[in-house]
Amino acid sequence: MTGTTQFGACFAFTPLKMYMRFLSLLLLSIIIQQKGFAQQNSNSILYWNKDKKLSWSDYLATPDGESDAAASTTTQLNVEYEFSKDKFSFHIKSFFIKSSSWGRHKTEYILSHEQGHFDIAEIFARKLHKALREYVFNKKNFQNDLKNIYDGIVAAKTAMQDEYDRETNHSINKEKQNEWLIKIAELLQTFEPWVSY
Repeated sequence: MTGTTQFGACFAFTPLKMYMRFLSLLLLSIIIQQKGFAQQNSNSILYWNKDKKLSWSDYLATPDGESDAAASTTTQLNVEYEFSKDKFSFHIKSFFIKSSSWGRHKTEYILSHEQGHFDIAEIFARKLHKALREYVFNKKNFQNDLKNIYDGIVAAKTAMQDEYDRETNHSINKEKQNEWLIKIAELLQTFEPWVSY
């Protein structure tokens, strides 16, 4: 009788063990796929780094046939929030999107103009970091408050990107281009305390 009980117990748990093994393999497969997807995504984006400037090999998109621009740089500014009781934390991501950026006239001079666009994106990532650090959590209005902070920063970033292109005439005005590169470098320095976001 003891043998039958043990056999019965062993038999009863075998399907469960098989099911658990199947779930473990399925979970492992999903994790590997997600890692592959994340790696693929990380290969198509580039985070700003003071020690690594853009290169033309980072521009993977085909030039827009309807545009007369020499190049196009696509950047994105994202923020993720986490809330607990009366506190919130955040993680900011500012990056260059390789698969949406292209170059038609690939000179060092044009590339320095495009680097200026990426640097402007970094300035506003730091400005967002500063604004979120200074925000006093308001339990009743935090969602609207945080949305307004983010929307304001993104609008200011877009306005500065447009002003940069307008004043430099998309880098054609070399004197203005040089002035802007100096201005951008100074702003990066001004917001250096908020670089670690």
